[in-house]
Amino acid sequence: MVEIERRAFGLQHGSSRPADAALTFIGTATTLLELGSFTLLTDPNFLHRGQRAYLGKALWSRRVTEPALSPSDLPPLDAVLLSHLHGDHFDRVARAELDRSAPVLTTPAAARRLHSWGFDTEGLQPWQEIVLHRGGESLTITSVPAVHARGALRSLLPPVMGTVLEHTADGHRRRVYVSGDTLTGPHLNEIHARYPDIDTAIVHLGGTRILLHTVTMDADQGVDFLDRIRPHESVPVHHSDYPVFRSRVWDFVRAAHRAGHDRVRVVKAGQRIDLCSRPAAAGRPSATSA
Repeated sequence: MVEIERRAFGLQHGSSRPADAALTFIGTATTLLELGSFTLLTDPNFLHRGQRAYLGKALWSRRVTEPALSPSDLPPLDAVLLSHLHGDHFDRVARAELDRSAPVLTTPAAARRLHSWGFDTEGLQPWQEIVLHRGGESLTITSVPAVHARGALRSLLPPVMGTVLEHTADGHRRRVYVSGDTLTGPHLNEIHARYPDIDTAIVHLGGTRILLHTVTMDADQGVDFLDRIRPHESVPVHHSDYPVFRSRVWDFVRAAHRAGHDRVRVVKAGQRIDLCSRPAAAGRPSATSA
């Protein structure tokens, strides 16, 4: 098993507040995550309706929705989590307008590119983690494996990562897993082995196909993802903003319910929801002891 590399940072800005947690859905895979006093942005896609996102290998897709927020609407951020460098995850609006005071945590390949654009970046290998501290709170951010494609197509797409967030404060602990654009497979079994009690899974769907290959989970793969990860609740994203997203979110919801996964929360763009929380238990497995 690969050992986890740890890095720790003390944060000064912001103030400690009760151990609440919330998600605001901005659109595509872009969410604003509030975990206690920590605020994170995922996969910033701020293109407007009608603008085209470049998806690589001469593939473009025109956005059919508006983002619920613009970069100027965002609160101060502790970090930006970027699963990979595709135009529907980090676009020209984000490049031009995103506040560069927060580090971008992403794959090493994407980190090098964003660093050349003037962003503060941290490239994370699988199972590498960064720990943020503020007051009596901590937030552990761990890169976990993801598979964007299989076969010959895999080498043609950029590396991708998922992220597990573990927030601890006031005797409570939450684990939030952001899947990134991954397919299902044995790598999810290892993630579940290390993190057997995910509170919230943010699941990237879409059922996108490139050159006859599936590159994001459709409804059936999404259910297999839930079967393997077994989160307490799941929030589907990355499903309705571009025509290349062929698998509808409600197909996933119905399939998940048929399989016994009844805590699937579909969030509208601009909607803010509270995330579930469970009391921390002594002896509960953690990423650092796995």
